[in-house]
Amino acid sequence: MKRTITKKDVSKRTAKLVGEKIYVTEKIVDGVFTTLREFMAEADPEVRIEIRDFGVFEVKTTKPKPKARNPKTGEIIYVPARRKTHFKAGKLLKEVLKQPLES
Repeated sequence: MKRTITKKDVSKRTAKLVGEKIYVTEKIVDGVFTTLREFMAEADPEVRIEIRDFGVFEVKTTKPKPKARNPKTGEIIYVPARRKTHFKAGKLLKEVLKQPLES
């Protein structure tokens, strides 16, 4: 079963890591996520947020698709260009994720 980690969990672990009270780290963690969300929302039209030793968040534009097909009805529809998010893991994270799973 997939485990869900919330912002509260991130705040608790951060508080433990830096030796600070949870209510203090909650404000900081919330501020970091709000700032990242604002940078991504303000992307005009693209942005790259690089966090060393973690990864890169990007907002990229997609191409318009003039001949997309609705799979339910078979109707040909136009899908306009839009923005999408993308995350690319950094070197350290990639190395950890490359380790084989134990059975």
